[in-house]
Amino acid sequence: MVGKELPVPEGTRCELCGMMAVKAVKDDLGVVHYYCEHHIPAETAKLDVRHDHIAHQAHADRGKAASTLGKEEQAHDEHAGHTVEMFRDRFWLSFVLTIPVVLYSELPERFFGFTMPVFPGSAYLSLVLGSIIFFYGGLVFLKGAVRELQHHLPGMMTLIALAITAAYIFSVAATFLDLGHTLFWELTTLITVMLFGHWMEMRSVGRAQGALQELAKLLPDKAERIKGGGTEIVPVSELKVGDLVLVRPGAKVPADSVVAEGQSSLNESMITGESRPVDKKRGMEVIAGTVNGEGSLKITVTKVGENTALAGIMRLVAQAMASRSRAQILADRAAFYLTIIAVITGSATLIGWVSSGAGWPFAIQRMVTVLVIACPHALGLAIPLVTSISTTLSARNGLLVRERMTLEAARNIDVVLFDKTGTLTKGEQGMTDIWTVEKNDRDRVLALAASVEAQSEHVIAKGIVNKAKQEKLSIVGSTQFKAIPGRGARGVIDGQSIEVGGPKLLEERKLSLPDALKKTTDQAGKQGKTVVFVIVEGTLVGAIALADLIRDESREAVKALKEMGVRVAMLTGDSEDVAKWVARELEITEYFAQVLPAHKAEKVKELQKDGSRVAMVGDGVNDAPALTQADIGIAIGAGTDVAIESAGIILVKNDPHDVVKIIELSRATYRKMLQNLGWATGYNIIAIPLAAGVLASQGILLPPAIGALFMSGSTVIVAANAQLLRRLQLSQGKKM
Repeated sequence: MVGKELPVPEGTRCELCGMMAVKAVKDDLGVVHYYCEHHIPAETAKLDVRHDHIAHQAHADRGKAASTLGKEEQAHDEHAGHTVEMFRDRFWLSFVLTIPVVLYSELPERFFGFTMPVFPGSAYLSLVLGSIIFFYGGLVFLKGAVRELQHHLPGMMTLIALAITAAYIFSVAATFLDLGHTLFWELTTLITVMLFGHWMEMRSVGRAQGALQELAKLLPDKAERIKGGGTEIVPVSELKVGDLVLVRPGAKVPADSVVAEGQSSLNESMITGESRPVDKKRGMEVIAGTVNGEGSLKITVTKVGENTALAGIMRLVAQAMASRSRAQILADRAAFYLTIIAVITGSATLIGWVSSGAGWPFAIQRMVTVLVIACPHALGLAIPLVTSISTTLSARNGLLVRERMTLEAARNIDVVLFDKTGTLTKGEQGMTDIWTVEKNDRDRVLALAASVEAQSEHVIAKGIVNKAKQEKLSIVGSTQFKAIPGRGARGVIDGQSIEVGGPKLLEERKLSLPDALKKTTDQAGKQGKTVVFVIVEGTLVGAIALADLIRDESREAVKALKEMGVRVAMLTGDSEDVAKWVARELEITEYFAQVLPAHKAEKVKELQKDGSRVAMVGDGVNDAPALTQADIGIAIGAGTDVAIESAGIILVKNDPHDVVKIIELSRATYRKMLQNLGWATGYNIIAIPLAAGVLASQGILLPPAIGALFMSGSTVIVAANAQLLRRLQLSQGKKM
């Protein structure tokens, strides 16, 4: 179903090109979209179809969804035809008809010394062809002007309509009333060039809207569902939670699922931005749209439709595309005032030249040229193209921007405040050190501990077992396993009693530590590490230290942020010793320890007291108040859970280095905005006086057609400059 149509708030601009919006549509995912007359209903239908496709996971039915447009919408579409193809077709027809108009004007004789042959009715050839071009090629501008005036916000369409209407009325009058030479060749070339400019602009805008289209293509058309002893090919839209699906090597995952059987590596770059394949095995989650590697997987569907990660990502991308930046608001305001200035300047030009005795034809030429030159088309395009492309880039890199203003503000961040657990650290216990007593073998001590802890579900036990597996040590089954509450665990291996536990276990066994080991373990405790001891038949053989492991990416992220001139701070609910150790390891000088979740927002305020702009980076759950208080809230490690309301930017991966990418993208986007705004406004400052004829005494005059060419040229330059943003390579960081 195509989304429900809603009223358009006054002053709202099209999210695709920045022109005046005339239609609002709420899609099936709850996102409201605004469109100008050039992007409805065909473009609306396409976007709705993309959302509908994700919401129902029916990639194969996208064409059918387009046919669900009501008769009224279809009729409007056939009548208006406001598409890229429409501008292309009108341009070519106008171009062909403009050729004879130019040939039968005074230009050939003036510049080449020849005239076209005369035939009965040739005197009215320009009138006939010019009228066709005006009412066919120029109709889109006339209708656009009416809509702008209805919203009391005259803009580029109003200026174009004024220019071509003035030229056409004068030319018709001159044809029958002998008022001098007509302006038909100026009129036809003006409309033709303007159509060409709009055609090129819409092509650029279409290329810029890549994020949603790319996301919509990720899902496969079909899925291979396991049923009974075999499989059946079904549309993805028919999958239900609990279905068992076979994913063959090289195939795409059809729905968010959990691996039930098999082992493989998946390419998740299109969802998370992670360039390396991610290993998957039984019990691990897989995301819809990711690509399977060489292994075969059987997966159990856990989420379908709008609950999938891909649907959530699409919602966020769509919201970002629909949102507006501060720069866009300023550009819109500037375009409005430029329109007013152009009308006043054009009127003054007309009156001034008529008063000077230059004659109506010349005065109207100058007025038309002013109106054309001053058209804020490039200004209206300068920001939307840049922000649209940056939204696409962010999605490709696993950065989900909810509001464009948030991304724009990231360039001015003074302090990045990281929550420690799960952000700078992995949020899971991992082995950091192992010490042996006397001549005991290190690997044997670790293998014995892992063999006992293999039957435990405790986080400490999992850390020991994972380390043993990483080092490919032999983990044998222990018998008579027993958990010792508050102390550790015990098991029997090869007839020997093996115990693994903390200091209380040592006290119960009346064991003491050698001086060197006691000094080492005490120091580890001050660093926030948990130390467990391994006892074999009542004899201490070694000790193992575990801690919340610091992410390898965190060191590079902190270093990169400092190099960018950004302060880095950390807060945690852990003890002072733990916070101090992590801060020292990462070379962070500002940190807050023993901070309860309810008090994290207070620490953000503390950093903001001196006027610093703070970006808070947390997990989006207990950090919600702090994320909201910060100038920019960044939720890290969202994974498949992208519905985090308290964050302005969501990082799909658990990679703090992505914060560096945010600032890089923000700064690059802002530079492009300034470049485009500088060109669009600077061009008008220089061109308007020339169009008015201030240098006419020097023989410098801009004909309306040349003015239209320059105006369209500025639009193309702005569009091309925005496209260069696609070449931006965001920092990938270094794996330590």
